[in-house]
Amino acid sequence: MSIKLIALDIDDTLLTSDQTILPSTKAAVAAALARGIKVVLCTGRPLAGVQPFLDALGITGPDQYVVTYNGAVIETVAGQVVAKRLIDRAGYETLTAYAKAQHLPFNVLDEDSVIYTADRDVDAITVVQALENQAGILIRDPEDLPADFAIAKGLFVGDPAQLDAAEPAVHAAFDADYSVIRAGRYFLEVMQAGVDKGQALRDLAALLGFTRDELMAVGDEGNDLAMFAAVGTAVAMGNGSDIAKAAAGHVTGTNDEGGLAAAIERFALTD
Repeated sequence: MSIKLIALDIDDTLLTSDQTILPSTKAAVAAALARGIKVVLCTGRPLAGVQPFLDALGITGPDQYVVTYNGAVIETVAGQVVAKRLIDRAGYETLTAYAKAQHLPFNVLDEDSVIYTADRDVDAITVVQALENQAGILIRDPEDLPADFAIAKGLFVGDPAQLDAAEPAVHAAFDADYSVIRAGRYFLEVMQAGVDKGQALRDLAALLGFTRDELMAVGDEGNDLAMFAAVGTAVAMGNGSDIAKAAAGHVTGTNDEGGLAAAIERFALTD
């Protein structure tokens, strides 16, 4: 069965080690789009942080989509929200109180790409996060925010060793009520229960009338495993983690040697 949708992680998959997109990747994506294949960027970033890559790839129009906030929001590339699953203010209060008690740097993103944190000493990773996603940072305590305040996700951030040590306890505290995903070395993310890239892809495929076998996904990290489980063709990057490679049905070359273009050509562009 032919591929009708290709889901792509961004960091270390679409992007090279120096944060660029290879010409071969642009050519492969253009060829897929020319065949009518949907190319969907699936990321923890908000739309503002994805837009430069959409522009570089020529992904435009009301019938193209992105999965943002690790699956909490599905929207068109023009910003029309198709579906969203947010955490309410009570959840935000609970997460913030836990972070303060455990002395863990913590911030949240609302659906408008604004970062909120109750940390007076803002962690450097939060600042980098804001720069990468073209987001503002507001220092606010939960009581400063309206009753209907909602967030797309919360992020425990900072030193990888600190997150490694804290991760088991965060899972123990929140797995029953939320979706907790380690999104790379510097981010441990919390979304509404059931939210991940895989569920977002299932929801988008149902909207578009695509079957699992018509979906392809390419990624490199643990937060891509749910995406792999949702598609018929799962491809891990050669530079990906061992857990990603074990979960995928195929492994391609690295992000610096054209592995993404090779995967698209092999699985989506071969008649």
